[in-house]
Amino acid sequence: MDFDRYDRIRPIRWMGDHLLLLDQRRLPFVVEDVRCDDSDAVAAAIHALVVRGAPAIGISAAWGAVLAARGVQAADGAEALAALGPALDRLNAARPTAVNLMWALARVRRALAAAGADWRAVLEAEALAIATEDLAANRRMGELGAALIAPGSGVLTHCNTGSLATAGFGTALGVIRAGVAAGRIDRVYASETRPWLQGARLTAWELLQDGIPATLIADGASAHLMKGGAVQWLIVGADRICANGDVANKIGTYAHAIAARHHGVKVMVVAPSSTVDMATARGEDIEIEMRDPAELLSVAGTRTVAEGVQAWNPVFDVTPAALVDAIVTEKGVVVHPDAAAMAACFGAV
Repeated sequence: MDFDRYDRIRPIRWMGDHLLLLDQRRLPFVVEDVRCDDSDAVAAAIHALVVRGAPAIGISAAWGAVLAARGVQAADGAEALAALGPALDRLNAARPTAVNLMWALARVRRALAAAGADWRAVLEAEALAIATEDLAANRRMGELGAALIAPGSGVLTHCNTGSLATAGFGTALGVIRAGVAAGRIDRVYASETRPWLQGARLTAWELLQDGIPATLIADGASAHLMKGGAVQWLIVGADRICANGDVANKIGTYAHAIAARHHGVKVMVVAPSSTVDMATARGEDIEIEMRDPAELLSVAGTRTVAEGVQAWNPVFDVTPAALVDAIVTEKGVVVHPDAAAMAACFGAV
């Protein structure tokens, strides 16, 4: 498959002594990088949504750990790990829901704990491996997910799960890219994804860069779209997948999945195995990030709601496993996920 034709965007670039993050708050009209020279700048960028998407957050945090190490003098990895503890904790606290952030930093900690005098090189190699493995996983998931889609299908996606949310190619959007390349997907719809409009600003822009025609819909239009038979699959990413197959993803995913089940549209969740959290039994155990209500009260900095109105702003919801037809990871496809199927693929805790 010609991956390069549909894989042109890189949101995270390690420059040897600093990190460049494509500022996703300013897309699609301004394409500009934010330079991070230390780990606290990376943590701030993650919290402020300069970089977003579960895999991309984890990759960025790993490079943040490399930046934190620049000011540390240590004889070995264990000594370095002790000195880096506060910086790693601040990175870990930047976003609470996406498990990839904790997963990547846990990998960094393990690599350092086992490292000797060459701990700096070990740390940088681990960060590079996290990014490289993510890109390979995305391309593998693209092939596996596309194989589930009948030729001539229409698909709907929510939020942004493409190159901007990963090391490249994307998770759910990677499946869509692979499906288009294989001639299986004829129609692509993207929901706008309020309040940050990741679907409108980012997904539509990514597909435009690749020459893939896409149609934008309002979040509330998905049930009506499905009722008309325009789409056969809802394809989304995930920020955490529980041991029973429950899926935390961008707010609005749950509503789309309910509409999909009612209209006979299948639901595919696409995420690397690093997003699978077998230590979290079910969706009710996930901490759902609440963000500033002001994000709902304005659009692009312009207030659209009367003064004095209150807002409730959870940025994720949980889709029960019973509404999911397939979970696609680089380790394989889990059809009709439940605790037993998840354990068979990922191992029991």
